[in-house]
Amino acid sequence: MAKLAIEGTCLCKAVRLGATRLPRQVTQCNCSVCRRYGTLWAYYPRSSVSITAPRGALENYTVRAGGLRFVRCRSCGCVICWDGPGKARDQRMGINTRLLDHARMANVPVKVLDGDGPWHTLGIYVKPEMWISPSRERPAKPRRARR
Repeated sequence: MAKLAIEGTCLCKAVRLGATRLPRQVTQCNCSVCRRYGTLWAYYPRSSVSITAPRGALENYTVRAGGLRFVRCRSCGCVICWDGPGKARDQRMGINTRLLDHARMANVPVKVLDGDGPWHTLGIYVKPEMWISPSRERPAKPRRARR
């Protein structure tokens, strides 16, 4: 695998994930699963993604047999990715970009997908404050000298 361009972890840091390139855009979907998980997906071929975790740290969930497999950290519950039932190395999968380096993700466009209806794009936006609080960017107030 090529060098990872972006990396991240789950909340407890047991699971590490990364991709060989920064996503061009991420998808915010309102289907019954994504709406509940609160994820922002980036899509990659399996061969471009690295997921490392201790044995037994990952847990799978499928809505229906033969459907997408959602993977989460068994310890903290963070959703890591979804993967299809096929075995091909270049099969598409989705990784949860909310786990990636937020400073690197701040200017990546977000595509809003109507996955609860006709599966079409409702819009695209860029909102850095969704990733980094504006309060973090404000310079610290100078301290007054004591007299």
